[in-house]
Amino acid sequence: MALFELSLQEVHNKLAGKEVSVQELAKESYKVIAETDDAIKAFITLNEEGALNRAAELDKQLRQGGERGLLFGLPAGIKDNIVTEGLTTTCASQFLSNYNPIYSATAARKLEQAGAVTIGKLNMDEFAMGGSNENSSFYPTRNPWNTDYVPGGSSGGSAASVAAGQVYFALGSDTGGSIRQPAAYCGIVGLKPTYGLVSRFGLVAFASSLDQIGPLTKNVEDSAYVLQAIAGYDASDSTSANVDIPDYTSALTGDVKGLRIGVPKEYLGAGIDPRVKEAVLEALAVYESLGATWEEISLPHTEYAIAAYYLLASSEASSNLARFDGVRYGVRADNPDNLIDLYRKSRSQGFGPEVKRRIMLGTYALSSGYYDAYYLKAQKVRTLIKGDFDQAFQKYDLIIGPTAPTPAFRIGEQVGDPLTMYLNDICTIPVSLAGVPAISVPCGMADGLPIGLQIIGKAFDETTVLRAAHAFEANTAHHKLRPQL
Repeated sequence: MALFELSLQEVHNKLAGKEVSVQELAKESYKVIAETDDAIKAFITLNEEGALNRAAELDKQLRQGGERGLLFGLPAGIKDNIVTEGLTTTCASQFLSNYNPIYSATAARKLEQAGAVTIGKLNMDEFAMGGSNENSSFYPTRNPWNTDYVPGGSSGGSAASVAAGQVYFALGSDTGGSIRQPAAYCGIVGLKPTYGLVSRFGLVAFASSLDQIGPLTKNVEDSAYVLQAIAGYDASDSTSANVDIPDYTSALTGDVKGLRIGVPKEYLGAGIDPRVKEAVLEALAVYESLGATWEEISLPHTEYAIAAYYLLASSEASSNLARFDGVRYGVRADNPDNLIDLYRKSRSQGFGPEVKRRIMLGTYALSSGYYDAYYLKAQKVRTLIKGDFDQAFQKYDLIIGPTAPTPAFRIGEQVGDPLTMYLNDICTIPVSLAGVPAISVPCGMADGLPIGLQIIGKAFDETTVLRAAHAFEANTAHHKLRPQL
C-alpha cells in the first residue's frame, strides 16, 4: 500500500531512478485488489495478463533510456463505459456483458500513448444512470471508508478504487455529477472538465450534450497531469472543442491572492447537511487567509435544474439507447416470435429498472404532443441556468460550494426512492447543464465519512480551478486521510 500512497511525480521519480519497475507496480496493484476488492467490488473486469505483458514491454523501454512522461508505467483503472480494444466493456449492464470492442476510446488511447497500464474496467451504475453504484447489474460497489455505505455514482468504482489504493488514478465520466459526487463520498479529487475539452469518442453515450470524461486522483497535482494527457481536440468527436491546451501543472502556484469567489446561497440552503455547510465555510476561511475574497451570490434558476436535467438527460438516453436492439451487438434474447418481439425481449432482459425508468421518461418527453411542453421547455430552462453562471462569472473568478448536500448514505437507504436519490445531485447538475468545469476536493469529515468542496470555473478555465484547488489542498490536510480497510 505504501507505493500507492505516492503521488504521480514521486512514483515517476522511483521508476526513473530504477528503484521500482513497471512490473512491480502492476503486481502490487493486483495484490492490493486481491486483498481489498472482495469488500469493495470496484472492478468488473481485470486485465491481469494484458497488463503484466504491457508492463514487461514498458520496462524494456525504460532500460533503453530516454525521457518518459509522468504517467509512464503507472497502473490505472478505466470506467466500464469507456471502450477498450480487446477488453470487455459492459457499462455494468447485462445487455453488454459479452461486448468486446474492436477499438479504444480516444481518452483510453491517449493514456496508452502516455505509457499508462490499464489494470481493468471499473464498476458503475448501469449505463451511468445513478448516483450510488447500486444500479450496477453485477454488484454494488462499497465505500472504502465504510463498506456499509455507497461510494457514490455513477463513477463509484473509479472513486472507490483510487481511494482504496488499488490504482494511482482512474478515468470516470460525468453527466450530472458522476465524477464529482463519488469523489466527494470517497475523499479523493474528481475533475469534470469543460464540455468538449476531452473527447467523448468511445464513451458509450448516456446524454450526449452532458457526458464528459475526466480524472479521479488522490490529489490535485495528479489530476492536472492526467488532464494534460487526455485533453485536446479530436476530429472523431463532433462536439470536441478545438482550443489551445495550456500547461495545467504550471498553474499550481499556490497563489490565490485577489481571487474573487462567489458562494451561491442556493448551495448552502435547505437540504444541505449542517456539517457540510460548516466544512464549506471553514474552506472559505482558508481562502480568506490566503488573500482571496468571497461573498454570497444567487443562481436563481438552480431550483429548476433537477427537473430540467432529468427531462433532457432521459430524452437523450431514450434516443441513444435505441441502438441496443439485440441485433448488432450485445445480448440477444432467445426464441423471439418476430423482429419486434426480439427488440422487446432483448431490452426487457438486458436493461435494469433504472435504465428502463429513464428510457420511458425520455420517450414520453419526446413524444408527439409533449415535446414542446417538456423537452423544449427544459432546453429553455437550461439556457437560463447557463445565463446564471455567465452573469456570475462577469464579476467572480470562481464559484464555490459543496459537492453533495450530505456525506455518503447507507447502501439500500435510498434505492427504492428515485426522487430522493436524484436530489443528491442538486449541487452538481447545474454545472453540467452550463457545461463549465468543476473539481471536487476533500474538505472535511462527518461520522468517519468524507465531505467534498466543489470549485467551479469559467468555460475552458481549468487552470484557475486547479490553481484554487491546489492552494486549498496545500494549506489543509484533508487529502492526506486514507480509509483503513
